[in-house]
Amino acid sequence: MLYAMSLDLAKTSELIATTWAQELVPQLQEYIAIPALSPHFDPDWEASGHIRAAVDQISTWIKSRPVEGMTVEVAELTGRTPLIVVEIEPFGTPTTDATIVLYGHLDKQPEMTGWREGLSPWTPVIEGDKLYGRGGADDGYAAFASLTAIEAVQKSGGSHARCILIVEASEESGSPDLPAHVDALASRLAGTDLVLCLDSGCANYETVWLTTSLRGLVAGVLSVDIVSEGLHSGSVGGVVPSTFRIARQLLDRIEDVSTGEVLLDSAKVQVPAYRVAEAQGVADAMGADAFERVPLVEGARLVHDDPAHQLMARTWAASLSVIGADGLPATGAAGNVLRPNTSLELSLRIPPTADADAVLAEMTKRLTDNAPYGAKVTFDRAEASSGWHAPDLNPWLSDALEQASQSAFGQSMQLQGEGGSIPFMGMLGDKFPQAQFVITGVLGPGSNAHGPNEYLHLPYAEKLTQVIAGVLDSHGSQSPASTGAA
Repeated sequence: MLYAMSLDLAKTSELIATTWAQELVPQLQEYIAIPALSPHFDPDWEASGHIRAAVDQISTWIKSRPVEGMTVEVAELTGRTPLIVVEIEPFGTPTTDATIVLYGHLDKQPEMTGWREGLSPWTPVIEGDKLYGRGGADDGYAAFASLTAIEAVQKSGGSHARCILIVEASEESGSPDLPAHVDALASRLAGTDLVLCLDSGCANYETVWLTTSLRGLVAGVLSVDIVSEGLHSGSVGGVVPSTFRIARQLLDRIEDVSTGEVLLDSAKVQVPAYRVAEAQGVADAMGADAFERVPLVEGARLVHDDPAHQLMARTWAASLSVIGADGLPATGAAGNVLRPNTSLELSLRIPPTADADAVLAEMTKRLTDNAPYGAKVTFDRAEASSGWHAPDLNPWLSDALEQASQSAFGQSMQLQGEGGSIPFMGMLGDKFPQAQFVITGVLGPGSNAHGPNEYLHLPYAEKLTQVIAGVLDSHGSQSPASTGAA
């Protein structure tokens, strides 16, 4: 066993519980009330001021905490969303001079419709163990929990290496502003050998779920134009082709409409056998519960019946979604008109090891080459972010996570892939190929990030904070050889 815990676990647990109750829950209620939409959804974010308000709130709270050796700044780059950067000097007697990077984001998804009576996106509501409201679970809690874990290590007799906490404001837009910030921080990030990210999910609220892979994302707007203005459908219907029908034809080039299989060669990868076995293990443990809470309408069914197949489909298979549309009037205002334009916003999740740039290039070519009927077809506002595949855990980290999970939850940690994307992980994986990653989070059954009725499971978030404190202390207690530091 490589890890000798130096924390006073009882004191750590008590400190974290007190901070969550007295500090973090009120702060998260204040944060939820800020409609800090990501720049993709609020292009006038500078004028609206909501992102700035969230940055000010979180950075002000961080500055107020009694953490030794801490400096806090808000990094500004022209034309970019701001970045909170918190640097904390080594504490105690760490045996490594490496750097730990902790990550979170403060920008949010749009409101979405369907919130049940008594709930709304910008009104925090506590019901039992759940804090409802947009952004609490995705990912407002992460900055608060990360700093609380560091503070608990310092107050409980532990040690930690140099830490840098980064809180960005464009993650829900694909992190377009982050690469420039990372480049500006390059010298300060040098020596990173451990990355802690709390922006992922869990299959239940009973133990720690370590994320082993994240899908990438390729997105853009497919636009089809056929005439310069709307025309009476009775006069030209059957003569002028419908832009919607042309868009359907184009989508058939990249997706099998009967199965949902993505037809792009660049989006197909060889899945490691051990990841297939991992999914089977989760399926055996969860059974039908894995997707039990999907709110299907009466009579509907999922694409796959087998739980293991379902898990692989959401983590290692490509999937296409049409997430927005222009050119389509509301049904109550639709005239009998052949419309001049149909624009569809496409979101393509791609396997963790697929090359996002290659997928984007193939997708663009298939959608725009040889347009039916000579229509004007474009694929604009494109973005591409590759996924991430976890390196094997070093023995010290595996041991530390197991002990921390047993201490906080009384259960062994579990492994699973995730279907979402966190662009920063791919960036850091490329820059620091020897680094270890702890990607986890609170997005469990029913939490419904991005949708209506999003909630944060408060007891789980508190226990997860304890786990992060244990990992920080473990890292600080290792020899340079065991952490991989030079």
